[in-house]
Amino acid sequence: MTRLNVPFRHAVTGLFFFVSVAYPLFAQDDCDGYRYRYTGAFDEIEVDYDVPYGENINVNFLPEDLVLDIYAPVGDTNEARPLVVMAHGGFFVAGSNDGVDVVPLCEDLARMGYVVASMSYRLGVDLFGDLQTEFVKAVWRGMHDSRAAVRYFRQSMDYGNPYDVDTSRIFLGGVSAGGFIALHHAYVDDQSEIPAQIDVTDPGMGGGLEGLSGNTGYSSEVKAVFSIAGALQTADFMDLGENEPVFSIHGTADGTVPYGEGDIVYLGIPIIDVDGSSIVHAKADELGLDNCFITVDGADHVPHVVDPTTYDLTLSSLAGKLGEWSCENYVPICGEYDYTAATDVDESAWQPPAVYPNPASSTGRVFATFERATEWSLVNALGQTLERGSASAGGQVVWESLAPGWYVVKTDVGTTPLVVAR
Repeated sequence: MTRLNVPFRHAVTGLFFFVSVAYPLFAQDDCDGYRYRYTGAFDEIEVDYDVPYGENINVNFLPEDLVLDIYAPVGDTNEARPLVVMAHGGFFVAGSNDGVDVVPLCEDLARMGYVVASMSYRLGVDLFGDLQTEFVKAVWRGMHDSRAAVRYFRQSMDYGNPYDVDTSRIFLGGVSAGGFIALHHAYVDDQSEIPAQIDVTDPGMGGGLEGLSGNTGYSSEVKAVFSIAGALQTADFMDLGENEPVFSIHGTADGTVPYGEGDIVYLGIPIIDVDGSSIVHAKADELGLDNCFITVDGADHVPHVVDPTTYDLTLSSLAGKLGEWSCENYVPICGEYDYTAATDVDESAWQPPAVYPNPASSTGRVFATFERATEWSLVNALGQTLERGSASAGGQVVWESLAPGWYVVKTDVGTTPLVVAR
């Protein structure tokens, strides 16, 4: 409950209506400030292995079953949880949905409260064909499969929503080849962008942008995407259509998938020129697209698999952004934090910041005191973030000479309205 003195409560009855209109999702029951960002949210997880989601013709012209391993927290009563669909790496010739590059991420995200679906997809590159063309076709098959995987969960809503997902909060991402899949899923969204190398009459290649891997008639849209050492064939794909927000993490010394523009390399052989993460995010900045880009200086390809420090950076940075995308009241995080931090406080007892004086004078000071360590932001009546920062438990922030108007002090545990008078 917001800490306001009695006279102020009566003075700003209209303010509470304004705040409820401007921030309609602050009351999401699952967005308690801890869930979706900390692995202590749930002690145990469960996995439903090899759930069929589709089928299509593979590189060997044979039908291939497509499956998901679905991770979820044990004991969760929430019936509308964000869904993360994860695609593994392996250069489209190897890897699996139970590989070491994705399983730890799936497990930890499930402990945070997400439903996570690790997807298989059609592997294979015809080494006797033109390698550039064959690689593009492999990406295309993977993208068609990811669209079917997303559609599977929307179709499951017709059967009682067995995995308790919120289809307005579906996120897609992956590692290396999985990152290629996620980025192309998001940004190849116009018929004119179908690559010249794709012959839609070839077995397994048809179906236009959506493909024929299953669950037709449902949307494959996602709220945002993430890429761990992935790339786009060209960032020009982002010039058309509505672009989803994006998170990426990439090593600057990646010798397989370029950090910037350059060739992807397989067994020492350059395959095709692509735009790596730094180019993708430069384009995102140019377009004004919500994005977060984490650079791992001096790191080679997918270092989170072998380096615990980089794993911590990868998971926390990703979870920070996923939490922001899942919960409108979460303060943005683009960077590392301690995702293992435990809480010995009942989440229901956490309080938004106490602000004094309130209402305040435009010529005076305003003090905000924070009950627990948190990220905060000061937002004006237009929804613009004026300032943001971090506060320790019991810490205080002071603002001086704020312009007259309505404000909200926003944290990951709630918000406090503020009025500044002349």
